[in-house]
Amino acid sequence: MPTRLARLYQKGDLRVETGTVLAPGPGEVLLKMAAAGICGSDLHYYQDGGFGPIRVREPIIPGHEASGTVKSAGEGVDLKPGTLVAVNPSQPCGLCEYCGKGLPIHCLDMHFMGSAMRLPHEQGMFREWLVVPASQCFEVGAAATASEAACSEPLAVCLHAASRAGEFAGKRVLVTGAGPIGCLMVAAARYHGAAEIIVTDLADAALKRAEAMGASRTINVSREAAALAEFETGKGYFDLVFECSAAAPAIRSAIAAIRPRGTIVQVGVTGEIPIPLNAIVGKELHIHGTQRFHEEFAAAVELISSREIDVRPIISHSLPLEEATAAFTLAGDRTVACKVQLTF
Repeated sequence: MPTRLARLYQKGDLRVETGTVLAPGPGEVLLKMAAAGICGSDLHYYQDGGFGPIRVREPIIPGHEASGTVKSAGEGVDLKPGTLVAVNPSQPCGLCEYCGKGLPIHCLDMHFMGSAMRLPHEQGMFREWLVVPASQCFEVGAAATASEAACSEPLAVCLHAASRAGEFAGKRVLVTGAGPIGCLMVAAARYHGAAEIIVTDLADAALKRAEAMGASRTINVSREAAALAEFETGKGYFDLVFECSAAAPAIRSAIAAIRPRGTIVQVGVTGEIPIPLNAIVGKELHIHGTQRFHEEFAAAVELISSREIDVRPIISHSLPLEEATAAFTLAGDRTVACKVQLTF
């Protein structure tokens, strides 16, 4: 059957086209897609042709944050037509060394929808109809909308980042960068019992959304850079830092503001940047990387379904698939947009 889709050919060349979709086979479902969010990596593909060493080398359908409604199912599938599901884009092989060690995030043969890491590229979810394994579909509770369900993937990223930080109860937390991930990181920290959450960014609109997601205080560092100085006295104030901006000044300020033996979780991704190793050594800091998620996806769907974490404040715009180029342009304007979604 035909399906409308958005396909990126190269930097700045995004086209809405018609493709085809086959009937679901055993263990698969056919989804009528409902909503799909534009992620930072999608935006990098569109604006820059990739990020770091990952480049768009052939046409790719972006999109890895999405929800859809079951239209039909293949043999052996229990999901009923009409069921709203969030789609997990991650497909670890289950056979390699790291999958065997219970670390599927580090799978040596990972398939991740909408990713240009592999060649051929893994096609994503910016399309009207999609066939996927039923094992990647998680039923969404009746209280949540399709737009909320499409935020399951970025929330899962933040829940995994939170798991890298240890105990939250009573802790003072700094989140640097108030984009969609930074705002969801605020919600995750609040959910886990953080006592205080301070958020920094350059844009007032982003900081207002961080407040809506549970921030105790926000600081616009483009105007109030000196405001961070109060947190640097006595060797630092914060117990935990979630660095979501990947900006060198933010990373340096985080290191200055964290207390000795505090934990920094690096969530944002960038290239090589200089960092003050003397301060890391002198403060005996714990620095953790974090990427993607595994079991956290199911947890994210449950939290969104129950609205224990309310993701609605980050959803700023919804545009139809036919306006995909306009949606990507809008997503690149952080003064007005946060999570921009395509609808089908």
